[in-house]
Amino acid sequence: MMKTKLLKINRNFILATILIFFLSLSWVQTVNAEPQQDKSYLSLEALSDSIADIAEKVGPAVVNIDTIRMVKTDFPFFDDPIFRRFFGREFEEFRRTIPQKGTGSGFIINQEGYILTNEHLIHKAEEIRVTLSDEREFVGKVVWPDEESDWAIVKIEADHLPTVNLGDSSKLRVGEIVIAIGNPYRIQQTVTMGVISALDTIPINIEGHVYRNFIQTDTAINPGNSGGPLINVKGEVVGINTAIFRSFQGIAQGIGFAIPINVAKKDIDEVINSGKVRKSWLGVYIQEVTPEIAEQFKLPKAKGVLVSQVIKDSPAEKVGIKRGDIIIEVDNQEVNSPDELQNKIRSIEIGKMANIKIIRNGEEISLMVKISEMLSEGLEEKEEVSKEKVFSVQTGIKVEEVTPNIAKELGLPWVKGLVITEVTPGSSADDMGLQRGDVILEVNRTEVSSIDEWEEIISKLEPGDTLLLLKFRNRHTYYVPIKVEKID
Repeated sequence: MMKTKLLKINRNFILATILIFFLSLSWVQTVNAEPQQDKSYLSLEALSDSIADIAEKVGPAVVNIDTIRMVKTDFPFFDDPIFRRFFGREFEEFRRTIPQKGTGSGFIINQEGYILTNEHLIHKAEEIRVTLSDEREFVGKVVWPDEESDWAIVKIEADHLPTVNLGDSSKLRVGEIVIAIGNPYRIQQTVTMGVISALDTIPINIEGHVYRNFIQTDTAINPGNSGGPLINVKGEVVGINTAIFRSFQGIAQGIGFAIPINVAKKDIDEVINSGKVRKSWLGVYIQEVTPEIAEQFKLPKAKGVLVSQVIKDSPAEKVGIKRGDIIIEVDNQEVNSPDELQNKIRSIEIGKMANIKIIRNGEEISLMVKISEMLSEGLEEKEEVSKEKVFSVQTGIKVEEVTPNIAKELGLPWVKGLVITEVTPGSSADDMGLQRGDVILEVNRTEVSSIDEWEEIISKLEPGDTLLLLKFRNRHTYYVPIKVEKID
């Protein structure tokens, strides 16, 4: 009886102990959860405070830039060489010049009034007005425009101005938080936040300008933000906000692009001190070696960089580099893209010798080139009926011989080659960007200046063959490979 009673007491005691244990555990978890929630809240609050601090610190150095440029308006076919050939300049009286306004942003990089912005914002501007964050207005003067990289420095007559700190864009990582400050739609000092979406993007063509090695971000960048700073969480400028990707409907897609600050950073002091930038120069126009081009040049694989034009009196010409050469190494380092070659040449001090290895007609040749300073390039400054013939293959283009009259209309420095008069939509030629008015100087590395020479080469082609054209446009030559197709 005593044992039974004791057993009941022990059982009740055990049950009570277990209950107290679980209640205690639950209370401990509740107590521990509160600090965790507080910790999360404090972390978010700290991030929010950091963004606000950066906006307060950098904002005063961000400016609004308004520009006016004069542009000619006319009908789109006025500049068509074929139209002008038949109608002459009778329609010139319909052209008129009107002012075009532009707006964007910039940021102060020097207390004496030097401002960094986009070149496309101030390009050919006849009037530049800069408005500071304190509403003071100044007339801006372009000190240095870099059209190729799309950055520029504008100077205003002011001093003791707030400035930004420039960071190191080479240290950026995908996923890193960044902030944009600018004046979209003339709304002053707008702050947006996002992350780095991608780095070193492939070449992108935006409104006719090819950009390379962009910073891609989902930070909201709207019209008027161009030229403003992209900032890291340390408050340092790591990029120049430049462009956005829009759908066909014109709607922003959360894809913005910025120029890495290092592109301009290395030249800023030189511009401020001397008013110009000295760039190392080889003196060639270059392009990528595609598999189709590699096939035409009988390379085992696509590698190196193809020389499409050599500038007269350049370092390249002086040592014998020729059009059609393929540059594969600079100072024993491989180069396999135009960007790699350009960056390598620009890293070599002006006046230094560089070992350039090329492939010419299947043979590797090493040349010692003295790198010089980039100068302004200067280029030297007949009626026939078009013939056509139907073949079993489709090139996607129609051509006619360049006569003295056509050369004059196109502004050519010589009378030679074949001018493209028509490009078939959807053809390989269309896909590769050939246009009416382009001049073909070579076909499969053979010079052509007559329809008979063109026909002789085309007649030997089979469907699927590659046709390598040397195209002349805007004073430069480029190799363009196109696939010939069978005509049904």
